[in-house]
Amino acid sequence: MSVASSKIALVTGGGTGVGRAIAKALGAAGYKVVISGRRADVLQKAAGELGKETGAEFLAVPADVGEPAAVRALFDAVSEKHGRLDLLVNNAGINVPNVPMEELSFEHWNTIVAANLTGAFLCTQQAFRLMKSQNPRGGRIINNGSVSATTPRPNTAPYTATKHAITGLTKSTALDGRDFDIACGQIDIGNASTDMTKKMAAGVMQANGSLAAEATIDASHIADAVVYMASLPLSANVLTMTVMATQMPFVGRG
Repeated sequence: MSVASSKIALVTGGGTGVGRAIAKALGAAGYKVVISGRRADVLQKAAGELGKETGAEFLAVPADVGEPAAVRALFDAVSEKHGRLDLLVNNAGINVPNVPMEELSFEHWNTIVAANLTGAFLCTQQAFRLMKSQNPRGGRIINNGSVSATTPRPNTAPYTATKHAITGLTKSTALDGRDFDIACGQIDIGNASTDMTKKMAAGVMQANGSLAAEATIDASHIADAVVYMASLPLSANVLTMTVMATQMPFVGRG
């Protein structure tokens, strides 16, 4: 699958894990890709490696998406380098170790909300401004929702709350973008194999309090789904898609 080489994509959290896999797949599909994240050294290394692996053009722009000034600077860099943006993938996000709700600190709550929800909103806001004004007008936004956008794991209130909220942001963005040729969809990811999910092989707490090993899938399957969503004309949109390991217990949680 290929796209016009003039298309520009921005992937937040693009230096590692699922974000890196998405960035690689987009580069292989012909996009010029901007990756952002908080760690400049990780981003620069990833951009160099991804460029060699795909032959595509990658630009690393460090940014904390929870900070409005940093997000403005990120989009200024995209506009200055490429003059437009065709695809924003709101992938950046974090979690904290699972603890009972009454033990969760206010600082941890705010940190997760800033990274997972406020960051997606701030990037969407800047993408709207750019996509409305560019010529040709419009573009696509894809949000990483996670299966926690519909069903929680135990002791994950902040993460689950932000991912449920991402669904609302996705729907509002899809509605508000209609008149400006801006499409918005959401991919809900279940157990993609990354450094963050290695612990799943040793056991993850289930709704009944037991521990059970869970199946994972290669992150490339997530990336391929994002490339498909991005390949559609702006007159068509995948509003929501779930890509998950067949054997993970998600469908029967509880």
